Amino acid sequence: MVVEVEAGHTLGTTMPPDVPEQAAEQVADRAADRSAAPPAPRWWSHPDGPGGHGFRLAPEPGAPPPGPSDRPSAVVPIRPSAPRDGRAAGSRAPRSTLHQSVRIAVGAVVAVLCAGLLGGCIGALVQGTRQGGRITLQSASEAPVPRSPGTTASIVRAVLPGVVYLSVSASGTTTTGTGIVLDGAGHILTNNHVVAPLGSAGRTTVTFSTGQRHPAALVGRDVGSDLAVLQVKGVSGLHPLALGSADRIEVGDPVVAIGAPFGLQGTVTSGIVSARDRPLTSGGTNSGAGLAYLDALQTDAPINPGNSGGPLLDAAGTVVGVNTAIRSADSDSSDPFGVTDDSGSIGLGFAIPVDQAMRVAEQLINTGHAGHTVLGATVDLTYQGGAEVTAVAGQGGADPALRPGDVVVALDGGPVTSGDDLAALVRGRAPGATVVLTVLRDGRTRELPVPLHSTRRDDGANTV
Repeated sequence: MVVEVEAGHTLGTTMPPDVPEQAAEQVADRAADRSAAPPAPRWWSHPDGPGGHGFRLAPEPGAPPPGPSDRPSAVVPIRPSAPRDGRAAGSRAPRSTLHQSVRIAVGAVVAVLCAGLLGGCIGALVQGTRQGGRITLQSASEAPVPRSPGTTASIVRAVLPGVVYLSVSASGTTTTGTGIVLDGAGHILTNNHVVAPLGSAGRTTVTFSTGQRHPAALVGRDVGSDLAVLQVKGVSGLHPLALGSADRIEVGDPVVAIGAPFGLQGTVTSGIVSARDRPLTSGGTNSGAGLAYLDALQTDAPINPGNSGGPLLDAAGTVVGVNTAIRSADSDSSDPFGVTDDSGSIGLGFAIPVDQAMRVAEQLINTGHAGHTVLGATVDLTYQGGAEVTAVAGQGGADPALRPGDVVVALDGGPVTSGDDLAALVRGRAPGATVVLTVLRDGRTRELPVPLHSTRRDDGANTV
C-alpha cells in the first residue's frame, strides 16, 4: 500500500490487493485525521524535503512553481496493525490504558495511607478514651497475678504483720530499729544495741504494720549476745513469726531481710547466705552498747542501719536469723563490724542464728537474764594465728582436756585465728554440747573433744 501526498491536495490511498481489509480501514482513518488537521507547512507537502529523507523544502522566492510533472509521489510504507486482542511488540499502549494504570497506582497509595490512619485511630481507642480533648489511659487487667509459694512476694505478704518497727529515745537522741513478734503475749525480739544504744535502756515505741503505735516495756537484754526482749501489753491480733533453724541453712540458700533502714519501714531486700559460722565481734570499746561475740550467718542481702533486730527469712518464710551488723568500708574504723555504723550496705551483712537467739530469748523471758556458753578457759587476745590458752578451769574436778600453752587452731573443723574467733564460735553453741578442738601442743596437732557449759558470770573478754 502507498500513500500519495501532493502539495495542496488531500491525501489519497492506494491499497495493494494483498493488504488486509482491517489495515485498509486504519489507513483510511489516519488519512481522515490528517485531512482535518491544520494545513502543514509548505515544505511538509514536498516528498523530497530537507535532509534527503523524502521531504522537499519550499522553493526560493521568485522561483516558478513546479508543474504537475514535477510533483513526484512520496511512497510511505504502512505496516499492518496487530489485531485488537494482541498488539505487536514495540507498539505504543493506548492512552486510555496508561491513564488507567496511573489511576490504579494512585489508588493503591491512597489505600495504604488510609490503612495507616485507621490503624493509628484504632490504637488510640484501644489505649485510651478521648474525654474533653484529653486522652485517658486504660489500666491493665486488675486480675491478681498468680504467685507460687516460695517467691519473695508471697513470703513478704505472709510475714509483714509479724515485723514491727522500733523508735527508741535515750539521752536526748532517737534511734530506730526492727523487731520480731515472738508470741501472742506481746514479746518482741530485737538487738540490745537497738534498745540501749548508749548502754542504758531508752523509752521504746512500737509501730505495727497497720501503722498503730504502742509503748513497749523492756523484759531483759544481754550485752554479750547483743539480744533483747520487749513486751507490749493490751494488744490483740498479733501475728507471731514462725521460727526455723539455722542448722538447716546451707551456703547459697536464698534469704530475705525485712526492716526499717534509715527509718524506711517495711523495706524488703533479698540475697543468699554467703557463709556460715562467721566469727566476729561487734560494738567495740567505743560503743555504749558493749562488746558482743557473734557466731554469725553472713548474707549479701542489703542490711543497713535500722535493719537491726529484724528477721532474716528462708525460702519457706521462717526466721533463720536476727539481722545485727554490717561490715564497714572504713578500714580505719575501730569497730569494722559496727552496730551503729552510719554507712550503707556493701554486701556484707551478718545475722545471729535463730537457734542461739531463741536460747537467749527464753532465758530473758523466764528470768530476765541470760547465760553464756563457755569452754572454761582463758586465752591471750593478742596472740595471732590461733587462740593461745593461758589458763584452764576444771569442771567438776575432771582433768581438763586443754592445757595452758595449747594453741587452738580449729573448732569442729572451722578455722580459729584469734581468741575472739574462739569466743564467738563457742557462744554460738548450746550448753551441754561437745565440740572437737584442733590444738597445737609441743609441735604436734591433736584433736580434743571438749564439753561446753553455761555461766552467767562475765569474767572478761578473754574468758571463753
